[in-house]
Amino acid sequence: MSESTESTEYDQIFKILMIGDSGVGKSSILLRFTDDDFEEDQPCTIGVDFKTKMVNLEGKRIALTIWDTAGQEKFRSLTSSYYRGAHGIIITYDVTNRLSFDCLAMWLKEVEVYIDKEPILLLVGNKVDKTDRKVSREEGAKFAEKHKMVFIEASAKTKLGIQQAFEELVQKILDTPSLWQNQPEKKQTKLTEDTENQSGGCC
Repeated sequence: MSESTESTEYDQIFKILMIGDSGVGKSSILLRFTDDDFEEDQPCTIGVDFKTKMVNLEGKRIALTIWDTAGQEKFRSLTSSYYRGAHGIIITYDVTNRLSFDCLAMWLKEVEVYIDKEPILLLVGNKVDKTDRKVSREEGAKFAEKHKMVFIEASAKTKLGIQQAFEELVQKILDTPSLWQNQPEKKQTKLTEDTENQSGGCC
């Protein structure tokens, strides 16, 4: 999957939703993927943040609209509506935070309640650059297999696995035409600059 920055014209548009406990690094993963940047002290998202990334895959120019949701419970009522129409959902946990892994079942239940289609699910174990790991790779892989999810371990800080995570997710969506074949192609349609830079949160 190659990146495209020359034009905002696209053939297909996929909606990606990022969920998981607060502090697991969702915003850092998004920032690394979209801007190839990392901030050590990334503030928590308030509500929902939004970014667009253009990629090329299988001869198609694909616009990814990526929604980064707040993990705090007080924002759940606000973020629940963003599940609708999602082609892919990235559920993130922190490999150094056991509780964030234990809460994955709760996040999956939320997905089941709010989705209006069967999106591709990607499980990301973030912060593998740290040495105080509390969740093994085997545990993450086993959980993903049980729930039919794609699984990647990653580090937003070092870039490890970030590109691969989105690449595998987009490929799985393309391989599941029932998710997108009924939506009209957006060829020659342009995303406005305002839309591309829209942000609803602090990170």
